[in-house]
Amino acid sequence: MIKTEKIVHLKSSRGRKVRVVREHYLRQHVPCYSSLCQARCNNDGQVLSGDVTHYVFPDVGVVVDYQEVLEVAGLRGVVFTQTACHAVQHGKGRRQYNRLRGLLKDPRHDCVLFANEFQEYAYCSREKGESQDKWHNRCVYSAAVWYHDHLAGVKPVVMITEDVSAVAEYSSLHSGIYIVSMQEYLQNFWPELQAAQDLYCSISQTLQEKESEGTEREYTEHLPSEVLEAGIKSGRYIQGTLNVNKHRAQNEAFVRLEGSSNKNTDLNSDVLVSGGKSRNRAVHGDTVVVELLPRSEWSGRAMALSEGQGEDKPPESIQSQPMPTGRVVGILQRNWRDYVVTFPPKEETQSRNSRRILATPWDQRIPKIRISTQQADALQDHRVVVRMDSWESTSLYPNGHSVRVLGRAGELETEIQTILIENSIHILPFSEAQLREMPANSPENPWRADAAARRDLRESHLVFSIDPRGCEDVDDTLSVRSLPGGERLELGVHIADVTHFVPEGSLTDLEARTRATTYYLADRRYDMLPAVLSADLCSLLGGVDRYAMSVIWELDTRTLAVHKVWYGRTLIRSSYQLHYELAQALLNGEPAQVLELTRLEPDQRDAKLAQLTEALEMLTHVARHLRAQRDQGGALELEGVEVRAQLDEDKNITALVPREPLEVHETVAECMIYANHWVARKIQESFPQQALLRYHPPPRQEYFNQLVDSATARGFTINTRSNKDLAKSLDQAVDPKDPLVNRLLRVMATQAMSNALYVSTGSIPQDQYYHYGLALDRYTHFTSPIRRYADVVVHRLLTAAISLDQDSDPSKPLASNKELEVMAQHINKKNQAAQRTQKLSTELFQCLYFKDKDPLTDPCCVADAIMYSIRANGFLVFIPQYGLKGAVYVKNREGQVVSAGQDGTCEWQSGSVHRYPDHISTVCSAGTTTFSLFHHITVRISVQPSRCHSDSLHLEVLSNTPHQSPPEPADLPGPQHRGSTQLVQEVVRLAEEATQQAQEKAAQGNRLSREERAFRQTKGPNLYSLLEEVRELALMDMQACGTGGGGLLGLIGQAGCTTSA
Repeated sequence: MIKTEKIVHLKSSRGRKVRVVREHYLRQHVPCYSSLCQARCNNDGQVLSGDVTHYVFPDVGVVVDYQEVLEVAGLRGVVFTQTACHAVQHGKGRRQYNRLRGLLKDPRHDCVLFANEFQEYAYCSREKGESQDKWHNRCVYSAAVWYHDHLAGVKPVVMITEDVSAVAEYSSLHSGIYIVSMQEYLQNFWPELQAAQDLYCSISQTLQEKESEGTEREYTEHLPSEVLEAGIKSGRYIQGTLNVNKHRAQNEAFVRLEGSSNKNTDLNSDVLVSGGKSRNRAVHGDTVVVELLPRSEWSGRAMALSEGQGEDKPPESIQSQPMPTGRVVGILQRNWRDYVVTFPPKEETQSRNSRRILATPWDQRIPKIRISTQQADALQDHRVVVRMDSWESTSLYPNGHSVRVLGRAGELETEIQTILIENSIHILPFSEAQLREMPANSPENPWRADAAARRDLRESHLVFSIDPRGCEDVDDTLSVRSLPGGERLELGVHIADVTHFVPEGSLTDLEARTRATTYYLADRRYDMLPAVLSADLCSLLGGVDRYAMSVIWELDTRTLAVHKVWYGRTLIRSSYQLHYELAQALLNGEPAQVLELTRLEPDQRDAKLAQLTEALEMLTHVARHLRAQRDQGGALELEGVEVRAQLDEDKNITALVPREPLEVHETVAECMIYANHWVARKIQESFPQQALLRYHPPPRQEYFNQLVDSATARGFTINTRSNKDLAKSLDQAVDPKDPLVNRLLRVMATQAMSNALYVSTGSIPQDQYYHYGLALDRYTHFTSPIRRYADVVVHRLLTAAISLDQDSDPSKPLASNKELEVMAQHINKKNQAAQRTQKLSTELFQCLYFKDKDPLTDPCCVADAIMYSIRANGFLVFIPQYGLKGAVYVKNREGQVVSAGQDGTCEWQSGSVHRYPDHISTVCSAGTTTFSLFHHITVRISVQPSRCHSDSLHLEVLSNTPHQSPPEPADLPGPQHRGSTQLVQEVVRLAEEATQQAQEKAAQGNRLSREERAFRQTKGPNLYSLLEEVRELALMDMQACGTGGGGLLGLIGQAGCTTSA
């Protein structure tokens, strides 16, 4: 080992350049990570394949500017030098550096990192007067030469560079080392990778255009980082995340404050940023610094409904009370991602010869992006993935480049991929290396359970599961029994032991951590774990031996007080795999057929059935007590429309019907909540500074304004001082003539809630562990490890806590508080993306259902709606028949207003609108028409198409009286069930027709694109457990940006196939 010195130029936290001299140690033996190595290097981990024609060394400039090209999966044998990685880290920022690190860790990419700066014979010190670019080129070339010689020349080495002088200087110095440009390399070595060549051309054009930028300033320059930092500390500036109102994207944005950064104690709300100039090149999601304007310049949020997608009109004159208003003075972190755009039609472009095109993003909150391309004509009516590169103060729009083409706009697969990419969900099929980690389980070689080191419950306990009909990924099972003597009973919750099959640090574990959750869409799902685990070995199926993590309580028979609790690994065999309706029928004493008992003799069957029914009754008794305990503490009963996917034998959707609420739903939910609570207590007490909890902070009081105002207009009083007061108020706010009133009030309460989040216990004070919605002092997620990575983390913590109780050390060191908090933030981000994706896919299918229907003649397009919020030019309604929410206008762009005749039929006439707290009135020559809160009206549903964005539903008032549905035949379900069922049946029919057409094309030799193959992981349509747990996200009021709330799914995550918490 040789000691030398290395001079590094870094930036301080205040943005100043600092010259640092570091000790630098060189070694002779540094791993090469090649499978062809004959020198016995310590190549632990991923190694380069030996079946490539060459190895390639990209120089620093290529890695910095063309990293996206190097990420193309088809490129193999890539060696990234330590020199290039350091250049990315210090020159391109944390986001791109983390992407590079992720690429090197991804087993699906054939690339490695070579630590050339620690290899004695590859290291190059910088010479006096040598430019940094020239030194970087010499370092990479020296590394390439060493690598070639280290492998004894068995494999040619190619160095790629965009530096023409480097090509001339190094091309003829060493036999077996080839120096070529990036373009030559792609054309000559990888001619079949057209995607990589297109991406290279796109980035090259963008870099060339950037050099020719104008000098006239359109925006003010951002302040230096040291000024921003000092201003935040002093309280002059405020740090937060920019949230653009998608309904008024050109004019209205809000900065969501980050608690610790807000030194202004008088500021207790978000900051309004009005207009594009005040936004100063900040993009939705960026972490920004704002300066408050003088109070005389403060303004309010627009109170009128927006008049369409992407409207460029200025804000309405009717505004809320003035709120803190500011302007962006700096950007701390760009949170740019991949965006899906559509190119403008020919008639909107003045010169098609121009290579610079303004593309419109699918997400209305994102500004138009200037793309340099010569393929604009060919890409008409296609969705294209682009990335932003820069946004200089001299440009009205950000610059970007195209990455790939998704497909033709409007096609189902293209729209699904658009939704995934817009939520940063990039999921590829599980790799062969990951699947090789799976245990074998086949008829010839069946998997067998081992009872060693586990408590065997197979003979002693009656274990059963209660799940949605057709559920295959059974996370949880239950057991309950009376103990000898009759003084105590035993309750058990048994959860799939996923961590036995997924060791920490394995490839499967890394992939599950990256995905963080199973993603459910309206026609498919993307699993967190491979199917051999999620649907087989980890799933607690009936009649087979399975590993479980169990929590078992001994309870007093009369008071149900806890005398003892046991945690540990068990071996179980579920006796019954029940679905909700069957379990409820048994509890109700109704005739029911239990599949597991059909082959028994009548006497034996009756005895077994009586035993099962007794267990269900005992479980229900315990659950009622648990719920009563939480109710006393202030637990909230929040509202959502729950639906059930109806499946055939092949797990294909045949219908979607609203789920009838059953007591057994609450029974199972309470047991899961109870287990999550007790596990949270256990891991927090064992690891006070590094346990993963799920906390739900109290909502901000101003977020309850709509709820309080609406309830007051109806004559109810809502007390929001605490969760207990809120729960009591909601229970009392009941209209005996219309149960939908209470339902909508609970929906508004849901909207006001903060999101429940995962957090490391060492990151927040203990008094903040409290879960507001569930009224529990500690809570976590333990009961769904098959589809939530947070539960996997909690299982490992519980295992470590059990080891501590047994005076033995955990098998692996636990993650530190900092590491766990980073993981919690990642999981939170992925969960929110999953919820948005689920909501958007549901909206997509709703539009597909109505798209081919004539709104003027089809009775399915006319429905009853109930008003729940008044705006300046209309109101918001909820349509129970379809579970939809939307805006209804009473004033159009021409200035006409809605006027109702004597029979309630509405038409447009010239007039004016007058808004009041509990109603809105229109006045015209025909008289006054009044629409009041919580009144029922009749609306027509149609689809409002959009070329660049997603289609949306348009609601038009037909009558200010309730809709009278046509009489139903006696043998048909009611209109509400009929409508929801028809919606999904129709959409599924269209999807099946599209699938059939795709199969016909495949038969003719056409194959799915690479993108389609990558995204289609499960056969569609297939939702074997999808919508049983879905709370209708359309119930969230997204009309008012920045008014808080994350909806029910944000408040309480799923706890097994059975409960949300």
